[in-house]
Amino acid sequence: MTFYVENNTEREFSFSIEEVFQNVAEAVLEMEACPYEVCINVLLTNNEEIRGYNKEHRGIDKETDVLSFPNLFFERAGEFAVSEEEEADYFDPDSGELILGDIIISTDRIEEQARSYGHSELREFAFLVAHSMFHLCGYDHMEEEEAAIMEKKQETVLGQLGITR
Repeated sequence: MTFYVENNTEREFSFSIEEVFQNVAEAVLEMEACPYEVCINVLLTNNEEIRGYNKEHRGIDKETDVLSFPNLFFERAGEFAVSEEEEADYFDPDSGELILGDIIISTDRIEEQARSYGHSELREFAFLVAHSMFHLCGYDHMEEEEAAIMEKKQETVLGQLGITR
């Protein structure tokens, strides 16, 4: 897996963003039995900037904690089926990796939500990564049943990594 993390804020954490991201992302990809090596871009930003991205891409003019931009279209969540005709759209020609998508996380929200939920910033960041990774794997939470599946998967991954509340 190749991932690129860009931190547009001056916010520093007591843990390695890169290490936590890699551990959580790999656990999600393993759970989903992703058959490819993947490439993911991660942007850490503040509430003001994520609000702009949310407005531009989703038409919602408010802050959010995380945005996910999957590169793949999934017929069914977690099924990584790519036809030969689509390979040029989804795979990096140099590395051969599946370009899974992009993630944007608000560092302001990591701090705010960790405090609000009474857990560590590490746990909040790991949760947002897991949440976003499942979106990149085709999951959503618009319907109650979908949300329950996604929530269970997130908690399972975090539990396996020992990242609990």
